[in-house]
Amino acid sequence: MATIFTHSLVALCVTGGLHSRTPRLFYVVAALSSIVPDLDVIGFRHGIAYSDPLGHRGLSHSLLFAFLWSFLCMELFFRNSLPLNTLRGAAHFFLLFACTSSHGLLDGLTDGGLGVAYFAPFDNTRYFLPWRPIAVSPIGAGAFFSERGARVLQNELLIVWSWAVSLLAASLCIRLVYRRRQKN
Repeated sequence: MATIFTHSLVALCVTGGLHSRTPRLFYVVAALSSIVPDLDVIGFRHGIAYSDPLGHRGLSHSLLFAFLWSFLCMELFFRNSLPLNTLRGAAHFFLLFACTSSHGLLDGLTDGGLGVAYFAPFDNTRYFLPWRPIAVSPIGAGAFFSERGARVLQNELLIVWSWAVSLLAASLCIRLVYRRRQKN
């Protein structure tokens, strides 16, 4: 898996170019949604095997989970400010879905583990993406704060953070150009 820092950064970069009227809470929910799928590691302590449909990188990393989680968050936190029956609300739902599903995408780019069950519960097959440049992060705080954890973070800085920040910069530039054209 990628680190929680990288998952959160990607979510913040995906949402960073949003309109200034977007509730600040949306950014917090987006960042947290990008790391929620990894709560499945709790299953290790309860005897759930890694390869189980409810195991790590299983159902909670699926596109269905991302869809349902995003819907739940929109209804719980943004029912009034970003209603789903409006274009603005639907766009924010899509962005929240993108942030949540980016978790599985990043994990599919790692060089370790069993793969990601993108289509669970309909198909529990674990998949990796064809290109796997991200070093898999150690699970657990003790393992993360080690030499290996530092190497993983360095790898993510080079491979993920650079394009994520570039995406944010491009998004902000587009927003700036759009605002200037609206004024003219």
